[in-house]
Amino acid sequence: MGFHGGRWGAFIRYDEERDRLEVSRALLRRVAGYAQPYWRRVVITLVAMLGISTLSLLPPLLMRDLLDRALPDRDFVRLNLLALGMIAVPLVNGLLGVAQRYASANIGEGIIFDLRRAVYAHLQRMSLRFYTHTHVGEMMSRLNNDVIGAQRAITGTVVTLISNVFTLVATLAIMLSLEWRLTLLGVAILPLFVLPARRVGEVLRRIARQSMDLNARMNALMNETLNISGALLVKIFGRYHSEVGRFTQHAAGVRDIGVRQAVIGRWFFLALSLVSAIGTALVFWAGGHMVLSGAFTIGTIVAFSVYLRDLYGPLMAMTNARVEFATSMVSFERVFEVLDLPIEINDRPDAITLTEAQGHLRFEEVAFSYEEHSDVPVGLEDVRRFSRHARHAFVPPVAVAKDKDVALSGDGPSVRFVLQDVSFEILPGQVAALVGPSGAGKTTVTYLLPRLYDPTHGRVTFDGRDLRELTLDSLAEHVGMVTQETFLFHTTLRENLLYAKPDATQAELEDVCRTANIHDFIASLPDGYDTIVGERGYRLSGGEKQRVAIARVLLKDPKVLILDEATSHLDSQSEALIQDAMESAMRGRTSLVIAHRLSTVMGADLILVMDEGRLVEQGRHQELLEQGNLYASLYETQFHPQAK
Repeated sequence: MGFHGGRWGAFIRYDEERDRLEVSRALLRRVAGYAQPYWRRVVITLVAMLGISTLSLLPPLLMRDLLDRALPDRDFVRLNLLALGMIAVPLVNGLLGVAQRYASANIGEGIIFDLRRAVYAHLQRMSLRFYTHTHVGEMMSRLNNDVIGAQRAITGTVVTLISNVFTLVATLAIMLSLEWRLTLLGVAILPLFVLPARRVGEVLRRIARQSMDLNARMNALMNETLNISGALLVKIFGRYHSEVGRFTQHAAGVRDIGVRQAVIGRWFFLALSLVSAIGTALVFWAGGHMVLSGAFTIGTIVAFSVYLRDLYGPLMAMTNARVEFATSMVSFERVFEVLDLPIEINDRPDAITLTEAQGHLRFEEVAFSYEEHSDVPVGLEDVRRFSRHARHAFVPPVAVAKDKDVALSGDGPSVRFVLQDVSFEILPGQVAALVGPSGAGKTTVTYLLPRLYDPTHGRVTFDGRDLRELTLDSLAEHVGMVTQETFLFHTTLRENLLYAKPDATQAELEDVCRTANIHDFIASLPDGYDTIVGERGYRLSGGEKQRVAIARVLLKDPKVLILDEATSHLDSQSEALIQDAMESAMRGRTSLVIAHRLSTVMGADLILVMDEGRLVEQGRHQELLEQGNLYASLYETQFHPQAK
């Protein structure tokens, strides 16, 4: 699965007792890698920033010259030049600021794009198991809030840090040249900056992480209850007040931690401001005595007071620089947590592209469990546990006992296998019907064929090759699937159909829709194929959605077709139309059907009877009836009544 514990531990060190993130060089290198493609803009930003910082040091010197030379000497020319200088400095600074903003905006938006694309692409590669363990709202939070926070770390925190370092050094140099004794007095209070910063900084970093987690949970709740299915469920069960209450609780948590973060930050700023005021007062007191004793001029102490402000500003920022930087790295940490999630279902390095397909399928002693191993993160809620305790990839057991519950090891927990020792063969062009009681493992069998999951034990082959030897893209090209719960995008019928074949012509669309018995309905709509189907296709009936899904898979033209023939919830007319569409779809293809109708079962070349995860019978309709086992019982209770 490509997961190695060292990759996590290499750049993130986490102290659980103190809840503090230690930023390593490896993490910094990885962060810098996202800025590397924009190095020219980074140079422009730095040059502009240094220019702004340098020019910002000039006004106090101009003011000093005004007070000490131009005014006492009644030098009008010098006065005019100083006035022009006062205008030129902010003008040039403003132009440099525009250049810096343009370059930094390009960097920031570019990094947002790169991170979002990387996270989205990685999430698209995650297995179905991951999505069954993850709130969609949490994924949205990672793609939006965390990515923007990571971008700010580069374009905000890092740039500000560099600017403050330069300003601090340059200001100190000028102050030392003006009066070294006052400079030392001003710097002597530095320990008073450091002491509160260390403690408060750790608290702020922890609050930043908690704030992101709380926002993610709130987003998850909104996503669940504000989509069409969630909203429908809330209304049906009359849970309006309870859902508003749940949201209020989450939103209150976000509010409270935001207030706490703001108040702690303000107290911290108050403490630093007080220290700054003490330092300024000391310098004014000592400097005033020096002016009175004639040690230096009024212009010098005025300029010195301005530089002192410029010194304490960056100094306050620098004392908290490590804290702010580590806090900003929280966003990168959360983004990297997603990017470093192991991909459970992935192409092997030597995977083969399947070009020509016959549709010969085999299950060879297949066993499967949905339960994840404790050492593998399968959802976003597991991520932080694995950033703290990196482990090696899960190696599935090499043998499966015949009992329903099988221990992974002598000391490990028992794991329930939903499939055990399943073996069968479907020849090219055959129709195989899967039947059995609810929970027998029929859907799981269909999930293994397109590699939505990999077997825990055994193998599934396509034309004699293990599915794991084939590229996922080529496998998806030759395997089509229509699930019982049809999903349509909130767009037009045309775009939903073209999802299977983007370059299909109008004639091809109409042809597959006729085969699926849906063309006449679409043609009767005012906007025809350009009709918007609504969220998840809710503007269409269940039968209409299912026929659109059949047309979509026909447009894909796969060699292997997987169908869930659930039509019990439909009226007889829709059921008949879908049955005809399915029969047309299966023609000339290898088909595996979860059968609910007698006609499908009787017409199948092979009937696979599942019970409690095992394949208990297989054969044709008549011979299975004659055996008088589970299939005969199912026929009497489930299928035979359809014939009456």
